[in-house]
Amino acid sequence: MLVATTMQVCSAKDKNPVIGDMSFYGIIEDIWEVSYNTFSTVLFKCKWDENKTGVRIDDLHFTLVDLSRIGHSSDSFIIATHGKQVFYVSYPVDPRWSVVVMPPQKDFPYKCTNDDLGDMLPHYPPVSKWNSTSDIDESGDTYTRLDFESTWVAA
Repeated sequence: MLVATTMQVCSAKDKNPVIGDMSFYGIIEDIWEVSYNTFSTVLFKCKWDENKTGVRIDDLHFTLVDLSRIGHSSDSFIIATHGKQVFYVSYPVDPRWSVVVMPPQKDFPYKCTNDDLGDMLPHYPPVSKWNSTSDIDESGDTYTRLDFESTWVAA
């Protein structure tokens, strides 16, 4: 799914175009990594649904798409970070249509840096005071099982 800010006009003579967000739904066909001299970026090649007759809202306000109606074939690429992940679930009333399901958004406030895990240090503030070992009361801790008879083996 891609949400794009677009200018919408009624006709070529429309003097009052409206700028707003428009959602595009599709299926990823291919993933491309484009490498330049100083950076690289990932592109998704998508098969987009036709927005006029291929998208509708049902009575319960679910977004339905007919993925067999293909549109926007001249604009098939998006930058991967611009897309949103959605799932399509078969619509029980009419199997030609699919319900758009958005998973909960993952909140990653810090971007990954040089490794797969990223810089995790900002997530965990430094510990200001460590408890010394003399402050810990271990008198109630039991490190042996009392619920069966044991056999000691010398090693």
